[in-house]
Amino acid sequence: MAIRIGHKVRFLNEKGEGIVTRFKDKKTAFVEVDGFEIPYSVDNLVLIDTEIVFNKEESSTEETKNEAVFFVIEPDHEMPLLHAQYSFYLFNSSSYNLLFTYSVKDGNNYQTIKQGELGAFQKLLLKQTHKQFLAELAYHKIEILFFKKHHHTSQLPCAQVIHVNDNILKYQGFIPNHDFKFPVWATILKDDFNEGKKIAQQLTDYDVERLKNIKEYKSPEKKSVPHNNPAFFVEKEIDLHAQHLLDSFKNMSNHEILQVQLKHFQKNLDEAITNRYYKIVFIHGVGNGRLKQELVAILKSYHNELIYRDGDYKKYGFGATEVIIKNS
Repeated sequence: MAIRIGHKVRFLNEKGEGIVTRFKDKKTAFVEVDGFEIPYSVDNLVLIDTEIVFNKEESSTEETKNEAVFFVIEPDHEMPLLHAQYSFYLFNSSSYNLLFTYSVKDGNNYQTIKQGELGAFQKLLLKQTHKQFLAELAYHKIEILFFKKHHHTSQLPCAQVIHVNDNILKYQGFIPNHDFKFPVWATILKDDFNEGKKIAQQLTDYDVERLKNIKEYKSPEKKSVPHNNPAFFVEKEIDLHAQHLLDSFKNMSNHEILQVQLKHFQKNLDEAITNRYYKIVFIHGVGNGRLKQELVAILKSYHNELIYRDGDYKKYGFGATEVIIKNS
């Protein structure tokens, strides 16, 4: 059985045991012993605890046994009853670089949230959400291409849809991992890196003729666009007052109204980030300040993607929050 992050191992040539925390490469693993992280050759480790396993179907080949890519969910507290927020990560525990897209299901379609490149043995925060919105993010789609910047074995692309809800997280549980502050839930996206051997095929004469007839695609020449172009200066104003979101709310509790407002806020915030708006203003009013407190708590989790501040006082008074999307 392959040794993975989180496994308990003992040492072949000396006394002692520890927990595998990460991999330096295919042949070297870091093991935590008495609070210290020590590198060991994988060949000198013997698996003694198979309780922490992400997938029971393990590869037995020496070449790929330590490489995998995971979709990880990390809560904001080690105790499940105190979970208030979840962070979604793409965790690359392989020697390949990844080109990826991450989408979440929105109705009958998927909305792309993030795309880009992730280096070998790195992790990337994809999205954060409050626990009460987990049901709105039940389906996550990740598509991945694998490459290295030198000679490597070709790998088949990966495309998976992961279903997540409260029952799944409770049933499967959370596992401690050295790369994360709190115990995490994880699922394997790819660990069959030997599969790439099946990709190579012999080109037939018919294939060669088809390739000759394919015209080279030339991308259109990029033209500079002034910043006052509307495509680069999109602004949006969202009113979160209950009367603008609901036909009637006489029989609704304050908590129920708040959830509707937060759901509308989250949907428009994600849309602004995905479409790279320049600015979006959320009108929340003054009231008792509860709605604004909730908005600020959510906005703080996006500190790498946006900045926020009070809206224009002359226009909104103290009743609005202005959000500027970074790198627009």
